[in-house]
Amino acid sequence: MTERLHGPPSRVPALDGIRALAVVGVLAFHGGLSWVTGGFLGVDAFFVLSGYLITTLLLTEWTRSGGRIDLAAFWGRRARRLLPALLLVVTAVVVGARALLPPEEVRLLRGDGLAALFYVANWRMMFRDGDYFAQTASPSPLEHTWSLGIEEQFYLLWPLVLLAVLHGHRPRVRSRLRVLVLVCVVGSAASTAALASTWSAEDPGRAYYGTDTRGAAILVGAGLAALLALRTAGQAEREGAHATARSDITSRWIRAGLGVLAAAAAVATAWTWTRLSGTDAVLYRGGMALAALAVAAVIAHVVVVPSGWSARLLALPPLPALGRISYGVYLWHWPVFIAANADRTGLDGLTLFAVRCSLTVVIATLSYALVERPIQEHVRPRRAVLAAAGVAVATGTALVVTATAVPPLPAGPPEGTVVATVDRMLEDEAVAEDETADARGRERGKPVGERSPSRPGPRLHVRRPGEPVTVSVFGDSVAWTLVTYLPGHHDLDVRDRTLMGCGVSRTAPFRYFGRLYQGLMQTCRDWPRIWRAAVAADDPDVSLILVGRWETMDRVLGGRWTHVGEPDFDLHLRSELDLAIRIAGARGAHVLLATEPYNRRGERLDGSLFPEDEPQRVTLWNRLLRDVASHHPNVRVVELGERISPGGRFSWTAGGYQVRSDGLHLTPSGVQGWIAPWLLPQLVDAVPTVPVRK
Repeated sequence: MTERLHGPPSRVPALDGIRALAVVGVLAFHGGLSWVTGGFLGVDAFFVLSGYLITTLLLTEWTRSGGRIDLAAFWGRRARRLLPALLLVVTAVVVGARALLPPEEVRLLRGDGLAALFYVANWRMMFRDGDYFAQTASPSPLEHTWSLGIEEQFYLLWPLVLLAVLHGHRPRVRSRLRVLVLVCVVGSAASTAALASTWSAEDPGRAYYGTDTRGAAILVGAGLAALLALRTAGQAEREGAHATARSDITSRWIRAGLGVLAAAAAVATAWTWTRLSGTDAVLYRGGMALAALAVAAVIAHVVVVPSGWSARLLALPPLPALGRISYGVYLWHWPVFIAANADRTGLDGLTLFAVRCSLTVVIATLSYALVERPIQEHVRPRRAVLAAAGVAVATGTALVVTATAVPPLPAGPPEGTVVATVDRMLEDEAVAEDETADARGRERGKPVGERSPSRPGPRLHVRRPGEPVTVSVFGDSVAWTLVTYLPGHHDLDVRDRTLMGCGVSRTAPFRYFGRLYQGLMQTCRDWPRIWRAAVAADDPDVSLILVGRWETMDRVLGGRWTHVGEPDFDLHLRSELDLAIRIAGARGAHVLLATEPYNRRGERLDGSLFPEDEPQRVTLWNRLLRDVASHHPNVRVVELGERISPGGRFSWTAGGYQVRSDGLHLTPSGVQGWIAPWLLPQLVDAVPTVPVRK
């Protein structure tokens, strides 16, 4: 709703039309439509419109009340308008999370829900990646509430700024408004500069989510409201001074020029929404500010020339109707898009997009009719609303905390413990290392390799009856879920030597889940040293290696993007896998290579798979792995991929058990009920047993 500075509040259908186009842009972008790569700029259009409307509302109250603004009533109106629908969405998300999300992501959702309720979601999303599972998790169903956080922070602070600027006697209205315009100009320029200086292609989150870096669009809208208020005040003075027909001619020229400017701005907006993308540096170096100014130009023409072409076009049905429910559409669309994905619906492309949008509009319409509108019409914006809002937020907080309570993830050994311990061992001379290994082997009844200048490979371990088999498990987070959930076995001593987020390929940059990563974590670069340390510490009988997830991603090798299946990259993968086998078997361990299961970790916006989840890549990796194993006579392949993905395709279940929690990692029940009975005997049998001589 908009208010004229000196008139009663009125709803302008064309402004609802702008809301409608803004939310359509966001829906199209999140729906993966290739011709709306810049549709996310619809959020900036919302920012501009919010800045304009809120500032107009505050200025109207200020002029009507003789320089006063009832802050409690203002904040009460904002709470009454925005909080009920948000509480409804957060409730639906956290209640449905247990059925739709894996446990580790339900755990992450607690922080997301609390941040949404307290309107700090933008800062939560900026610093959310606190551990491996957060970094590689699917997008949060509440991720889109970051924009609400920025708007609410503006609603909280801007009235205070405006009061500070406008403080004074009414005869100085125009001078105060000029100062307000200046504040908006300086503020938006500072925000634009902060965006440019903060943004980096490697880590755009700080720039994209920051209140300081994204405040320019809201301040552009606020500045427009101040400018139009200044114009209205000037007109009032001219009317009081009996303005001549010359001023009418000037006004007509201004209207005509504004119409041309609005037309150019509309074309520019359409171009940016369809041609630019979120990775284009130009957006972060002034482009977003220009996009905001373009939206402001259209708003100005709609308001100044209510009978003009822009107001007539933007008021065409069904735009105003969609604009009226646009808040609910924005709130509901992202959770709906995540829930109604290609995997669950069996749809993709435009069909999936149409189904998602239809569900979103239906739910948003019901929310508007049954929750939002009744509260707006029947709950008066008095100070008591703030107290009610506090109770509602407290209730929502309790719900989020309760509904997202899940058992904590098992903790691994402190990072670096094994490495630090064995680094000291590796400082010994080679002869001393061999003597230590020989002595340990005699104690356990294992053959000892003879030392010679040529340093031949160690003889494979054997065991005496009744001795446990020591198994060191190497790999990434998939291997971690396997070893973590394996049940105990009296013949096995299984040790976790996995590295979160690390395969054997050490090339970078790479792409994962649609995001560009410029470099590797230090542990991933150092995996050979860490593995050697673990082998030296464990002296395992069996080394089980489960890698492949990170080897199926797009990676840069030799200055170009490549992937498994291309000759040069396959040579690189063979070399890294050979190194892994040599390290894992360096002390006589029997090396088992586990094949990679088929994955469906997430979807692109249009429902298609990310490259690393394409079945052909997993097939190529497993083929390469088997071929490498065939060139090592003492290496065996464990067909774990077939066990988890029966029939050579991705499946959430196998053998009557749910084996995948998120399309990638394994579940406790799947490991214990389906994988362990099949895998554990293979680990025991991998080491020959020698009879005890009497």
